[in-house]
Amino acid sequence: MSQTIRIETPLTQEKLRKLKVGDNVLIDGVIYTGRDAAHKKMVEALERGEDLPFDMKDQIIYFVGPTPAKEGQVIGSAGPTTSGRMDAYSPKLIAKGLTGMIGKGLRSAEVIDAMKKHGAIYFGAIGGAGALIAKRIVSAEVIAYPELGTEAVRRLVVKDFPAMVIIDHEGNNLYDIGKNQYRRA
Repeated sequence: MSQTIRIETPLTQEKLRKLKVGDNVLIDGVIYTGRDAAHKKMVEALERGEDLPFDMKDQIIYFVGPTPAKEGQVIGSAGPTTSGRMDAYSPKLIAKGLTGMIGKGLRSAEVIDAMKKHGAIYFGAIGGAGALIAKRIVSAEVIAYPELGTEAVRRLVVKDFPAMVIIDHEGNNLYDIGKNQYRRA
């Protein structure tokens, strides 16, 4: 049923429409980081009519607050954080062109509605595998909100970054599918 697909950023509408719930992906290219504090600052900037730290169109945000890098490392442990903390902000960023989000856990109905309306996808990354995921990050640069420390917005270059399509652009949700299969068993 599922397949492993290599994708290269930017994540255009054409690329994301080929991805289906349950697909395993390996991501190459640029992705950005942001957790709740950074999301709050970005949405506040939008509300004031200011520019965002990067153009959201066709981009992926990874919900992560990496640990500091040890000597010789590009980045410290970089495991996903709970995505629900970004639910209040994600619909506004999706409306600005954000096409991909990487995190862990459930998403709200409002986020899923925005994903279906504007064309976006939600990838899951494995919680507890932050040290392994960090090895897929080729470079990391703080580009906004350095005062947030580990929660600053970073521009990451990734190679073979592993993720799974949890919710596709049509709103198909792996969590719901799994629950329904369990109920039938």
